Amino acid sequence: MKSFTKIEGLSLRSAEESDVTLIAEFVRELAEYERLSDAVTATEADYRSTLFQEPRRAEVIIAELRGQPVAFALFFHNYSTFLAKPGLYLEDLFVKPEFRGRGYGGVILSYLAQLALDRGCGRFEWSVLDWNEPAIKFYKSLGAELLTDWTGNRVTGKALEALASRYAADEI
Repeated sequence: MKSFTKIEGLSLRSAEESDVTLIAEFVRELAEYERLSDAVTATEADYRSTLFQEPRRAEVIIAELRGQPVAFALFFHNYSTFLAKPGLYLEDLFVKPEFRGRGYGGVILSYLAQLALDRGCGRFEWSVLDWNEPAIKFYKSLGAELLTDWTGNRVTGKALEALASRYAADEI
């Protein structure tokens, strides 16, 4: 990855397997900020398996200021049937509180937008909690469109298992 001279000392790099503990720490900090600490069940072994062993399910970028980790982004590819192109979906972006307001998040988003273009993606998307006004304001300032006509859906845990067992594979 290249260094960004617009912000002296800031560089981005792809996470390596040796960063698993750091990734887990960033996720816990993000969950705490989002008031979702109880929802985190992932272990370092889970991150190692899904991020660094084949098939790799997602990628992580680490932002460092003079070698000190200050932010991370976890992303993966999705697909648009309307565009017939892959998309880049940002699952998580977290800047440590003491480093916010310095442009680091914008650098990461700009980098990921360029990565999306380089990979032939037709879209770069992410979600934001509706109460997170500072993030919403920031994303709008970058030209992001808040999709108010879409409602996210999620099935997890027991509900996921129930849905999966609703139809037997031999009935399909």
